[in-house]
Amino acid sequence: MLRLNLIFREQTMTAKQKIKCILIDDELPALDELNYLLSDFDDIEIIRTATSATQGIKLIEEEEPDLVFLDIQMPGKNGFQALQEIMQFSNPPLVIFATAYDEYALRAFEENAVDYILKPFSQERISKSLDRVRCLILGCEEKVELPNMNALLNGMGLGNNILRISVEGNGRILLLEPSEVILCRMEDRKIMIYTAQGTFPCYGDKTLDKLKERLHGQPFFKANRGELVNLTHVRDFAPWFNGKYVLTMNSIQNNEVIISKGRVKSFRDRLGLA
Repeated sequence: MLRLNLIFREQTMTAKQKIKCILIDDELPALDELNYLLSDFDDIEIIRTATSATQGIKLIEEEEPDLVFLDIQMPGKNGFQALQEIMQFSNPPLVIFATAYDEYALRAFEENAVDYILKPFSQERISKSLDRVRCLILGCEEKVELPNMNALLNGMGLGNNILRISVEGNGRILLLEPSEVILCRMEDRKIMIYTAQGTFPCYGDKTLDKLKERLHGQPFFKANRGELVNLTHVRDFAPWFNGKYVLTMNSIQNNEVIISKGRVKSFRDRLGLA
């Protein structure tokens, strides 16, 4: 979808036309600073600004800009949640994330942002981001690709064989070894990751099925629709009502897990039980 939209923009826009831009940031000083720095670029036209993700999404739907500078940490919806909605539009803009936290960089690329700039903003860094935008919208001799998450990880020394479970904790993104994870449980439509050190919201994966797929080959078992257990952390189990089993997990509170009747045989097979 994004590729098709880029082709459409390139066909309907010439180098003499300005790139329409919307700025979204809940901090007025940051919004003013970005507005000021962008005013030095003759081909950038700031058409609207917003101080919340909800307001910004509405403006993007109304104005259909070419480019959006989007803050990540905002009250209510954050920048990633806003981008998920923006990408559903028929003609979504290019997005550059503006953030004070460089640990968000990987997630920014994963979520189809064109680039990200760190606060406090620098004119040189903004200029490089805009060069990329111009190439994507107007075309240029040098081919510019949208960021590739796997290539980025490999460039940082993290290959596809490195498996981590990302969770949110104390304002940072923690990378857990699969062996640290005792239980993954759906709670209020969010995956919560249980460890001996505490319980954390899952950062990347949205569904248990997707997380289970990533953990293929690891000792995890989907006990029911809402719980994925690490079999190495099962303390004991016993038959329960209606052909179900109940497991007790090690080292966590709320440590009982029900295996649904239809999954009991698979559970026994995984443990090598007759």
